[in-house]
Amino acid sequence: MFSREFYEILHIIGIALTMAAFGGIAVHAAEGGTKRGARSRVAIGAVHGMGLLLILTGGFGMLARIGFSGGLGAFPGWLWAKIIVWVVLGAMSALPYRKPSLAIPALVMTPLLAGVATYMALYKPF
Repeated sequence: MFSREFYEILHIIGIALTMAAFGGIAVHAAEGGTKRGARSRVAIGAVHGMGLLLILTGGFGMLARIGFSGGLGAFPGWLWAKIIVWVVLGAMSALPYRKPSLAIPALVMTPLLAGVATYMALYKPF
């Protein structure tokens, strides 16, 4: 098994990849680009997916290293909130191409979602 620090770095790299990929998607769509016309669409999609995978792997790896061994029913509220943020970040990659007018608002919302997830991880309010 790897150390907690390793999983934390993996988690942070995943966050950076996800945010960078979403930024590329949002800016491309806001400038009138389409999903069909983007030559780099496959690469950006792969980076977004890899980022989400690293977030998940790093997060659950950290949970295992701190001794959390409960199943789904034992997940505390703060962890469910982080999982919801993760799902929203994953689903948001389709939004800019479906509604280009929402690309920039969605781009602004991503750091806010990251802030919510960070708050949940640090303070575990529920």
